[in-house]
Amino acid sequence: MCGRFVITSPPAALREMFGYIEQPNFPPRYNIAPTQPIPVVLLQNGGRHFQLMRWGLIPSWVKDPRTFSLLINARAETVREKPAFKNAIRRRRALVPADGYYEWQDAGGRKRPFFIHRRNGEPVAFAALAECWMGPNGEEQDTVAIVTAPASRDLAALHHRVPVTIRPDDFARWLDCRTDDADEVMPLLKGPDIGEFAWYQVTTRVNSFANDDAQLTLPMTAEEIAAEEAPPPKKVVPRKVAPPSEDDGQGSLF
Repeated sequence: MCGRFVITSPPAALREMFGYIEQPNFPPRYNIAPTQPIPVVLLQNGGRHFQLMRWGLIPSWVKDPRTFSLLINARAETVREKPAFKNAIRRRRALVPADGYYEWQDAGGRKRPFFIHRRNGEPVAFAALAECWMGPNGEEQDTVAIVTAPASRDLAALHHRVPVTIRPDDFARWLDCRTDDADEVMPLLKGPDIGEFAWYQVTTRVNSFANDDAQLTLPMTAEEIAAEEAPPPKKVVPRKVAPPSEDDGQGSLF
């Protein structure tokens, strides 16, 4: 799955890669979490455009978003059948720029976070589906979900699912929704090839989305890993000492 990701490439480099018209200037983000606004690229009026959308898709037919489950991911295998995604896969396909994402591995009851990135260091484009939800009072909210697929044999060591990444040569094919059909893009919905991505363990500070700094993506040394995984020291409870009495137990000299 994909529950946290990172955008660190310069805005100009991402604009050149994705080819959108706008020239947004945004800071690097090291711990993007669901419900936050994220950059999205989509095709509108014959051109590619940059837009911020809420991460967590809300289908158009939802009456009250407060009672609807948060849809941050869409499974590639069922995306054409699920009511929440079957229209978006045909009409509102999008791309989410990223430089990597986090995954947590369960090791003996302890969750270890890992940073996963393209081995050659280049940015990636997550396949995404977008929806515009309109409320009863005319309010609008643009929302998006990231498509996931079964992991390749190497990445499955961390998690059995991964975000679908679209190669630059396939951007135009993925974004073009003019046929109102998904037949041509379904073959793109697969995990990366074996060896395409690399990963390493990072600090558990990433567990809190309030932390958002470059230190989160640094690989941990063996010493740092051992320090984080060491059991907390036992608390030493001081012994209660009785206050001295007037008689020290040795009698009186007078």
